[in-house]
Amino acid sequence: MDRTITIINETLVELFNDILTIEQTALKQGGFNDLSVTEVHTIEAIGMYVPRTMSEVAATLGITVGTLTTAVGNLVKKGYVKRERSEEDRRVVKIALTKRGKLAYRIHAKFHSDMVKETVKGLSKEEERVLTSALEKLNRFFRDKYHIKNCKKD
Repeated sequence: MDRTITIINETLVELFNDILTIEQTALKQGGFNDLSVTEVHTIEAIGMYVPRTMSEVAATLGITVGTLTTAVGNLVKKGYVKRERSEEDRRVVKIALTKRGKLAYRIHAKFHSDMVKETVKGLSKEEERVLTSALEKLNRFFRDKYHIKNCKKD
């Protein structure tokens, strides 16, 4: 069992580090070398179609509005995000992606799609099922153990 724990630990650490490195490389190759992986994940949380409030995006990312304000300010300066007043209540400011932000979003989404397709390529249906089940259990474990909210957009 000790060997299993060692292998799982090493594999998780390697996967985490490798995915971050691969993501950063993909950004640079895609012409977005001015973006960090964290900024791309902020772009992803803002979403493609519906402007969102800072509170909504901060909740999605599991960060404070203050932290998001700094990140959004940088993304506005870089031309990926715009701030706009709500039509319903002019006091409310919403954030949305610019054309360049939407392009970065699409390229990042394609990166993830390609990564997953390559991961399951060559697996049997049973192997896909086992991998999916194991990853879902692992994800639930971390979320429950460390009290992480589900950060998916509704």
